[in-house]
Amino acid sequence: MALSEIFQKTLLAGLGIQEKLGELIDELVKKGELSEAQGKKLFKEWSDKAGKAKGDFDKNLNELIEKSIKKLNVPTKKEMDELGKKLQSLSKKVDKLEKALAKD
Repeated sequence: MALSEIFQKTLLAGLGIQEKLGELIDELVKKGELSEAQGKKLFKEWSDKAGKAKGDFDKNLNELIEKSIKKLNVPTKKEMDELGKKLQSLSKKVDKLEKALAKD
C-alpha cells in the first residue's frame, strides 16, 4: 500500500469519526443530556484537537519523507535545477567551441 493511500484512508477515517461525533452530540442534545451550547463547545474542542493532531501528523510525515529521501541520497528539486543550469551552460560552451573549430 502506497504512503498516499495510507494518508488518504487515515484522513477519511478521521472525517468519518468527526461525522459520528457530530451525530452523537446531536443525539445527546435531543435527549437533553447536553445543552446545544455544550454540544457546540464539545464538538469545537474535538475538532480543534483533531486539527492539531492532523497538523502534527503532517509535520511528522514530512520529516519522515525528508529523512528517507536524504538517506537514499536523492537530489532535491533545487539541486536538479542547478544541475540543469550547469548543463545548459556547458552545452552552450560546447556549441561555441564546435563553431570555432568548424571555422578553422
